[in-house]
Amino acid sequence: MPKKAEQPASFETALKELESIVTRLESGELPLEEALNEFEHGVQLARQGQLTLQQAEQRVQILLNDGENAPLAPFTPDSE
Repeated sequence: MPKKAEQPASFETALKELESIVTRLESGELPLEEALNEFEHGVQLARQGQLTLQQAEQRVQILLNDGENAPLAPFTPDSE
């Protein structure tokens, strides 16, 4: 039965889970259906991680581009 897509606790947790999935897939020992489910979950984790990194990069750019005396405003990521 496929796993339900859950948000990992953190970027680091998602990365560790993705590394674990890669290891299991590279072993070549998973049945086809299970390997496809793992691959699908891995793609979801990779996309979420990429989004998290993009948001972090935007925050850094905002902080670097604002003038030294410019007031800081809360960051609100674009929702998809």
